[in-house]
Amino acid sequence: MSEKTSIAFRTKCVHAGNGIDTETGAIRRPLIMANSYRLPEDASTLNWSDADQLLYTRNTSANQRYLQEKLAALEGGEDCVVLATGVAALAGVFFTFLDKDAHVVCSNVSYIAVYRLLQEYFPDKYDIETTLVDTADPEQVKQAIRPNTRLIHIETPGNPTTRVTDIAAISRIAKEAGALLTVDSTFASPYLQQPLARGADLVIHSLTKYINGHGDAMGGAVIGCKELVDKIKRQAMVNLGGAISPFNAWMIMRGVVTLPLRMRQHSESALKIAQFLESSPAVAFVAYPGLASHPQHEIAKKQMSMFSGVIAFGLKADVATHNQFVNSLTLIVPAVSIGHDESLMVYTGPTDERNHFYPAEFQNGHLRFSVGLEEADDIIADLIQAFTICGLY
Repeated sequence: MSEKTSIAFRTKCVHAGNGIDTETGAIRRPLIMANSYRLPEDASTLNWSDADQLLYTRNTSANQRYLQEKLAALEGGEDCVVLATGVAALAGVFFTFLDKDAHVVCSNVSYIAVYRLLQEYFPDKYDIETTLVDTADPEQVKQAIRPNTRLIHIETPGNPTTRVTDIAAISRIAKEAGALLTVDSTFASPYLQQPLARGADLVIHSLTKYINGHGDAMGGAVIGCKELVDKIKRQAMVNLGGAISPFNAWMIMRGVVTLPLRMRQHSESALKIAQFLESSPAVAFVAYPGLASHPQHEIAKKQMSMFSGVIAFGLKADVATHNQFVNSLTLIVPAVSIGHDESLMVYTGPTDERNHFYPAEFQNGHLRFSVGLEEADDIIADLIQAFTICGLY
């Protein structure tokens, strides 16, 4: 990979991890649907948990290795481990680096699986405590540090609030505390944000979202220095069995090629649509890092090249009208996930158990809107007709 580290990001998306197939001469890595590989003549000294040698697909597969090479190049990391889902990647990090009686500082609004792992399962099983804070305020993070703090985990932009955390500022706090800083950068993708360059120890992605980009394959990745990634491979991949299927790795490898093109379109359309929503009399609030009204807009400008495709907003309406609005859309699909080619929207009502952690404007319910690759004006027209049906215009 060394010869592919100095080329531009868009070129890496095409060439990193790729190569000529030696058997057929194909110019694209083939899909290798094998669960076992030919052993060496002397297998007596093999480490059966080796995650770098092709032995058995639970340890690693050829397609997984190609994808890991590509993603490490895109994030500027020494190594990468690819797992079955984004949650497998998150759980793998926590399982590997958190021992009994450790303490974690985490974003107080985060992906629901992170909340479950750190607030329920890890405390109950391993006496690991987590302090949830608004990580957009570095002082809150600093005040939460304890002598046994081993990990600071942030999402930026955060799910679903789009809250932005200053990675470099939190990195300084983590280093002073002797803790690892892990950054879930799924909402940004490697094209828009480079957490390792800003001091993160590990960057995590749900590959299911923007990196795959087509809504048809699941995966997760952790990228960083080889020493840390090797630990995750040994402890949380091989021996917990969270390996990605070769087919999904191959599909995601295909999807990455167009990542820069897609992220520019997602970002350009989302900004235009967010500006429209902010000007609409039907809308109570809009949270999008590209808007000057976003509380962390200046930080977002500093650490992101564009602002991605996720908008959070709420209507001047009750729960029933929010649901009617979502079900009146014709192009935008009512579905969970982000980063698909089609636009997706999901409504979360005020009964969400994490509601008290949300900013005040979110607490009456909110819509998470993943802007797709359609023409922005067509999406705006779809929003207008749904507003009209609901009597909001």
